[in-house]
Amino acid sequence: MTRFRYPPCCFSSAPSRNPLGVRGFVFLFNGRFFFFSRLHMARGRLHVTRLRQGDEHVVVDDSIFSVEAVGPQAEVVSAKCGAGGASGELPKGLISSFCGSRGIQGLITSLEPCDEYYTSKGLCEMASRCCLDRETFPLSLADGGGLIELPLISVLIIGEAMAVAVQPTKEVTAKKWPPVKQRRVVVTGMGVETSLGHDPEVFYNNLLEGVSGISEINAFDCAHFPTRIAGEIKSFSTDGWVAPKLSKRMDKFMLYMLTAGKKALADAGITEDVMNELDKARCGVLIGSAMGGMKVFNDAIEALRISYKKMNPFCVPFATTNMGSAILAIDLGWMGPNYSISTACATSNFCILSAANHIIRGEADMMLCGGSDAAIIPIGLGGFVACRALSQRNSDPAKASRPWDLSRDGFVMGEGAGVLLLEELEHAKNRGANIYAEFLGGSFTCDAYHMTEPHPEGTGVMLCIKNALKQSGVSREDVNYINAHATSTPVGDLKEYKALIQCFGNNPELRVNSTKSMIGHLLGASGAVEAVATVQAIRTGWVHPNINLENPDKGVDMKLLVGPKKERLDIKVALSNSFGFGGQNSSILFAPYK
Repeated sequence: MTRFRYPPCCFSSAPSRNPLGVRGFVFLFNGRFFFFSRLHMARGRLHVTRLRQGDEHVVVDDSIFSVEAVGPQAEVVSAKCGAGGASGELPKGLISSFCGSRGIQGLITSLEPCDEYYTSKGLCEMASRCCLDRETFPLSLADGGGLIELPLISVLIIGEAMAVAVQPTKEVTAKKWPPVKQRRVVVTGMGVETSLGHDPEVFYNNLLEGVSGISEINAFDCAHFPTRIAGEIKSFSTDGWVAPKLSKRMDKFMLYMLTAGKKALADAGITEDVMNELDKARCGVLIGSAMGGMKVFNDAIEALRISYKKMNPFCVPFATTNMGSAILAIDLGWMGPNYSISTACATSNFCILSAANHIIRGEADMMLCGGSDAAIIPIGLGGFVACRALSQRNSDPAKASRPWDLSRDGFVMGEGAGVLLLEELEHAKNRGANIYAEFLGGSFTCDAYHMTEPHPEGTGVMLCIKNALKQSGVSREDVNYINAHATSTPVGDLKEYKALIQCFGNNPELRVNSTKSMIGHLLGASGAVEAVATVQAIRTGWVHPNINLENPDKGVDMKLLVGPKKERLDIKVALSNSFGFGGQNSSILFAPYK
């Protein structure tokens, strides 16, 4: 006889309490089990919230459930209850009693399916105590342990416990399901809009040459601001990518997103003919934004000062962060997963990992993912100036963003978009796609510490990196390239550096750089643009320099960081970090496709 233990469960006339962390209750009848997460009494009827149902048997050890498939019959289940003594009389607190197996069968078979609950009819009135008839319900109590064995089909609901049993049958060997092979995710297309270029090749070549995209702001008069520099996109065109009518109405964050998204498709070889062959129900868009349509919303406020009649009728939809993904999906006819995520400056990585998970779970075959932001407007610049986050090195814009350098004085705002086309491996191979790299996985965590400051011990960052490695099945020794978040802030750069040392040690092969030294901080778009840089590093075998790192901060070892010139590197596994206000941490991993 195989015994399974079921831990004590709490039961009351109010919705069930769960102080011991027990996850549910089991009813087993005629070889079929019903597994419930909640059990409570209401108006004389027993209510149980259903979790799952099927020809399976739940094996419980303490408070941890494991589910194994067995045949239509099941073994005797022994439940540890709070009963004491050897007389067979159970203590007070018994909820209900039954005089025979028919009553018990009646209870179980009366469970009726509905949307969320199974509800029993004819539940007997609550009784304070009950004696079990030994002829009907053979009972044995373990010495002092209160172990009840019930070989007949029955359900006992006891004040602090519940036991489930069926007629004993021959030993059943649990059927083992074969492991499910995880769907692999690859990168087959990329698109960017940045101050250093509007396609991945030009963008990355400028990074390799150490070109700075930081300059004086031209979009508006910022003479009265203490910061007057940014990674502003000077020349941008939507010609051939966005309809002129939409282009005039939309916020720039949406225009950057749409153009980068369509460029990623073109880069992936998704021609009109290929598009017509795609199963659009399995193609999705997940592109986020930290700031959304700030310009559209700000213009609406200014118009409202005159009259609501002057407001742009599209100000609300064009200000929301999800509308870029929605418009792109509408344009493409893609009906798969579609939404946006906004987790401050970690937005893009959240979107990329979430998009990959849709593919891994079999919910999609292709996902456009990334981030976009266009916050270089007076309210955006003023907001970051007010929280004293920006560099004021206006006299030399190209030298302003200097991660890990002792003289850094804040980050430099950037703008733009980055979009990756992620694709299920077999789907990509079947259409003859050019595979740039493989996406291995990633992780999200929260510092749970401060609204804007990083955790002083880097706890959340280290947890995020370790979880990402574990989830991806990668050892820390395999990682030899890291595209760091490193924004050029006095506190943030050092905290991330120390977390990297804690996670990876002094690996002589490891190289670390910051793309933000050349393009500034693109906020919600930064992770996606840096993911493009990471994939390009894998493709080309070159990692870009850290410019402006002239005098490393105390404790920063230049042996770990890439110097002022590009370096040759055969990347095994690459990690890209993005962190955001609110303690949002994200780490994603890429590797060469093999």
